[in-house]
Amino acid sequence: MMLFFHKLLPIIVLPLGLACALLLLAFLGEKQRRRLILAALVLLYVASMPVVSDALIGRLEDRYPAQTIADCAPADAVIVLGGILSPNHAGLDFPSWGEGVNRFTVGVSLIRAGKAGAIVFSRACYPWEKPRLTEGDLLKVQAIAMGVPAEKIVLTPLVADTADEARAAAALCREHGWKHVLLVTSGWHMPRAVWLFKHAGVDFTPFPVGFQRDSRRPRTLLDFLPSAGALSTTETALRESYGLAYYRVFGPR
Repeated sequence: MMLFFHKLLPIIVLPLGLACALLLLAFLGEKQRRRLILAALVLLYVASMPVVSDALIGRLEDRYPAQTIADCAPADAVIVLGGILSPNHAGLDFPSWGEGVNRFTVGVSLIRAGKAGAIVFSRACYPWEKPRLTEGDLLKVQAIAMGVPAEKIVLTPLVADTADEARAAAALCREHGWKHVLLVTSGWHMPRAVWLFKHAGVDFTPFPVGFQRDSRRPRTLLDFLPSAGALSTTETALRESYGLAYYRVFGPR
């Protein structure tokens, strides 16, 4: 039940959901109708500006800067967090990759570069889902196809969120005797992952990937015009910030 509220509650406080709520209120009553409609439009416009989305996602990504595989210090294992495949992935040999595909490709590259002796994929699955194969099962097939020995691939038990992944990683470290691991996830997701893995007692080095903001790109007029992609990035940043705040209040101590 807590997972249900944790995943769905942010929807009503994100720009798109909040704008819909304002428009619904305007539709249901005459009072303040114009102000409600204007507030909804302003909210959507501001949230859809690339300059806003870059600022929000940058606050998360800048906490743990990118590093190179060559300069990365070796560790016992690579922990690759889930959220890599699209929900409508097609099959074992041709999955549909999602936004987090860099988590997989960089994790495999770290193993192939000899930076660790094992790689961990998450058998991610929400409690209300009953997949025949989890994401971790499918990623194992892909990693083997890319030359990673099967004996170097470890799958977690079933996990539903990042908190579950942190607990599973801690258990695997104890089971295999891993002292230090590399934590691979998207740059904007790394602050929440770091907080949870620290509280789970895992000794790790953050290895963020898949950055969405290019701080070197000069600003143009287009950065102040609405964009569907920018709105999506804004919602990602706000949802992640909400998730971090949630765990700080209700998470492990």
